[in-house]
Amino acid sequence: MIRHLVAFCMALVILPQDVSAQARERIGYGRLISNDYLADGRDRWRTGSIASSRVWGRGWSGMLPDMPGDLLELRFGAEIIAPRDLVTPAAGDRPYAGILSAGLHTHFERLGSEFAVGANLVVVGPQTRLDDLQGGFHDLVGVDKASPATRAAQVGNGVYPTFVGEVGRNFDLSDTTQLRPFLEVRAGVETLARAGVDVTIGGVGRGGLMVRDSVSGQRYRAIAGDFQGTGFVLGGDIASVADSNLLPSSSGVEVRDARSRLRAGVHWQGEQTALFYGLTWLGKEFEGQSEGQLIGSVRLDFSF
Repeated sequence: MIRHLVAFCMALVILPQDVSAQARERIGYGRLISNDYLADGRDRWRTGSIASSRVWGRGWSGMLPDMPGDLLELRFGAEIIAPRDLVTPAAGDRPYAGILSAGLHTHFERLGSEFAVGANLVVVGPQTRLDDLQGGFHDLVGVDKASPATRAAQVGNGVYPTFVGEVGRNFDLSDTTQLRPFLEVRAGVETLARAGVDVTIGGVGRGGLMVRDSVSGQRYRAIAGDFQGTGFVLGGDIASVADSNLLPSSSGVEVRDARSRLRAGVHWQGEQTALFYGLTWLGKEFEGQSEGQLIGSVRLDFSF
């Protein structure tokens, strides 16, 4: 229920202030907006999401601490998943879903490897009211919104505690190019294991903290570091999927046991302005899905 999410968020906001409050301070903030309108101009499947991170630590030296719990990330997310046709979905298409999440994560380094470990509370279904929000926005811009039948068939209400863990290691290929293979495990609203690689060209991410968006796989800056100029990112991953509560058996749609992503993006950092734009190809996620999809991700920052 939505009140559970609100209470959970309030507890997480208080926690970073209460735990060693004398030494810990907020040292970073990051966000990323993803939408298929920013790429292929469609409105389907993984159609829109927002990720937001706030980071607390005992100062920042440009390197991760070696102890879990020293650096804390409060992470919020919202996502809408939709069938290809919002008005009259085809038989066998995935059901509509509204998703809200809040979680606490810690980042640290051990033996040259970077770890990100945490837990999210994920709220799914009509209780999120995201179908109302999307409907109002579609009315405003004059495009079709989800029909009553589509909304009635959406994924039902649920609350899912979800574990998220990632380990990655950086390898310098040159002074300006870095390779980072990683492994990720998620268990909860969706349960899967993922392996992939990220490549950065330029100084983006060095001396800062990069956080992975769960939908696109793009890594966005939560601590900017001292990077200025232009940097490029490339990446891809493949996941083995055990279960998904976003594709329940009651919907009659079967989840694929493997899914893949390919992505690219450009970061630009000026003295007072920063911009990121990325493209991600998402492979098929359910049996009967006719094709993959392309989504765009964007972040724009102004400092005054």
